[in-house]
Amino acid sequence: MGQISLFDHSDYLETLAKHKDPLEKLDKVIDWSLFRPILDRRLKRDRKSNAGRPPYDVLLMLKLIILQSLYGLSDAQTEFQILDRYTFKRFLGIKAESDIPDEKTIWLFKERLSNEGVKRIFRKFSSEMDKAGFSAKKGSIVDATFVDAPKQRNSHDENEQIKNGCIPEDWSDAKLRQKDTDARWTKKNNETHFGYKNNVCVDAKRKLIRCYTVTPASVHDSQAFPEMAGTFKKNSNKSVYGDSAYRSNEHEKLLVDAELKSKIHEKGNRSGKLSDKQLKRNSIKSSTRVRVEHVFGRMKQFKSDTIRCIGIARASMRIGLANLVYNMDRIASMGGQRPKAA
Repeated sequence: MGQISLFDHSDYLETLAKHKDPLEKLDKVIDWSLFRPILDRRLKRDRKSNAGRPPYDVLLMLKLIILQSLYGLSDAQTEFQILDRYTFKRFLGIKAESDIPDEKTIWLFKERLSNEGVKRIFRKFSSEMDKAGFSAKKGSIVDATFVDAPKQRNSHDENEQIKNGCIPEDWSDAKLRQKDTDARWTKKNNETHFGYKNNVCVDAKRKLIRCYTVTPASVHDSQAFPEMAGTFKKNSNKSVYGDSAYRSNEHEKLLVDAELKSKIHEKGNRSGKLSDKQLKRNSIKSSTRVRVEHVFGRMKQFKSDTIRCIGIARASMRIGLANLVYNMDRIASMGGQRPKAA
């Protein structure tokens, strides 16, 4: 085989451009330097000596885990795919194979960044979205989706002890490190899930995630509602949409006290079914509420409905990162332009 010439490489880049590399678009829209102060404060460590390889740039590592979340890759797959794919190297600004972080370095970066670091980056990006003209409008939508974790093969007695907050006495430290004692089993619509829930508040106009909270899968959706209530007030429209799982006297009072308007689905009870008028009102609300399903559908394309880690701290970090990546992808899909006034 002959050497690749400069002209061959130019033709290669032109071909890539025709296929509209989504990473190139994302890279142009996001100002990565916004996150450096957060990363430097979170990750800075004094070096004891100048010997050995200097640490990788924090922005390179952030872009790397964004890339990893966007394509649903493991640490090992991430290292290989960067080595194998030109578009990944171009996105990261990597010139030589020797500059590619290995899987251990990727894992360690995420451990040091932690859930708190991802939360701060998410909040910073949300603030920048508002400044760029992507403020929340046309009401807030609340919903939750399951995020499955590696299944645990425990005995019935072991599961009962875990539910009661105890660790089985015969579990060694080595075994405990492989067990997720925070994730929970639950069943919905004849589907069984083990893991966590990604509870989100999405604005109805732009379908951007405005806040989120992570809970074990067994926690009812409604439990996350009060925590997200502060975000509802930041929307220019005070309507709050949700399915009937969020309907309760307590939540209705919370919305009234906050001068918000409930558009949460009404639900029947033992004393009677919903009337035709109630069903019609629910149907009208559904035309807006359903927009949150578009968000979860897009996130599933990133394989964000499953995680490979153990424990709620790591799960919250991975899920928070997926929410951040969704918002970045959504902004890029809208062109990253200041929108026209509604």
